Amino acid sequence: MTKSQPLQETSAPQENSPPQPRTSPESAVPASPGPSMGRLVGVDLARALAVFGMYVVHIGPPLSATDGVASWVRYMADGHSSILFATLAGFSLMLLAGRREPKTGLAGRQAKARIAIRAVVLLALGTAMAMEYGGVIILGFYGVYFLLAVPLVRLRAKTLAIIAATLALVTPQLSFALNSLLTEPVRKSINAYDPLHRLSDVGVLDLLFTGFYPTITWMSFVVAGMALARLDLSQTAVQWRLAALGLALTAAAYGMSLLLAGKDALDSLAEGGGSSGSSGSMSGGSGPMPPDGGSFEPQASMLLTAGPHSGTTFDIIGSVGVAILVIVGATVAMDRLPRLRRLAKPVIAVGTMSLTAYVGHFVAQSMLSMPGGTSTQQSWVPLLMFVLGAIVFAATWSRFFRRGPLEYLLNAATKPAKHIR
Repeated sequence: MTKSQPLQETSAPQENSPPQPRTSPESAVPASPGPSMGRLVGVDLARALAVFGMYVVHIGPPLSATDGVASWVRYMADGHSSILFATLAGFSLMLLAGRREPKTGLAGRQAKARIAIRAVVLLALGTAMAMEYGGVIILGFYGVYFLLAVPLVRLRAKTLAIIAATLALVTPQLSFALNSLLTEPVRKSINAYDPLHRLSDVGVLDLLFTGFYPTITWMSFVVAGMALARLDLSQTAVQWRLAALGLALTAAAYGMSLLLAGKDALDSLAEGGGSSGSSGSMSGGSGPMPPDGGSFEPQASMLLTAGPHSGTTFDIIGSVGVAILVIVGATVAMDRLPRLRRLAKPVIAVGTMSLTAYVGHFVAQSMLSMPGGTSTQQSWVPLLMFVLGAIVFAATWSRFFRRGPLEYLLNAATKPAKHIR
């Protein structure tokens, strides 16, 4: 991931839609189908693209080994794929909580319980995977995001958008200040009492402030996704406004960063941090902070950059803009191009079981003795084989089952929520 941060659930099947276990790497029993089935199918397509982006980062050649179009693909996947994943995670939360109209009363309490249970399961699964693959695993961070998002699930789109914007403007500076105080001796003292850190080297400090996808800055993406879910993405006027917003955010954020920080403002910090190819490869986390080990002092000028994993205000705003464009673009394509929708069914199937696809590619890497979480490949062939394998598996599985394997288990784990009164 980077990450972007996966998990999922389901929505009621819709006419002409592909086989449907639906929706997110974390998420969802969608609300009742509206006038357009493409809005959920489009979200599934966007989720599949996020999964494949993470494959690019974890399995494809490092950025330094690419050029031309391949370099652009590798750069766009770096950071943006995990951020798209996190934005879609927020969207998925609202599928559980009532997308256009929030669930209230008993249904609302049960929805919140389901989200909380999912959060705990993801935190446990993420911790277990981090023991094998390290802090690049995004699932544990997802668990924290979900818990913090529970109080927000009944808010309106406008309120959620204001919260997301406020977080984007404030949290990078707060993260910079906190990480300046979190010297190596302080971190070691805190981690010594942290059972999560003893288990997997990804402890509470990492989850909240210093990890690859620190909650303090990444909640902006989750809340932005929640705001998007409150909108009727099937309406042409909404699509046009969101497309304009996505373009404006992307151009303004990256343009201002280039103006203020110079030509290197958009450089990726992943390989610069020495872990080429990992989804959040700067070892000190995604944000304007020194890597673990304190090899350099944090520089205030880093707050002006906007490269992948810089975790600055410009990075957050620009990345949200990119995520909006991908989600809206996928939605419009699935709504208006029925032939493309039919051709894309196997890819969409990957999006409906993104938790399985995400976890599966790490397991497959282990079985093939490939390094998990970082790419040392010089060839694109392994990546293409992983993508093709995921598509074939998802398309075949979805012909017989409504949910992916891990999505089914995650859904089953939340069944106790029905006893909430």
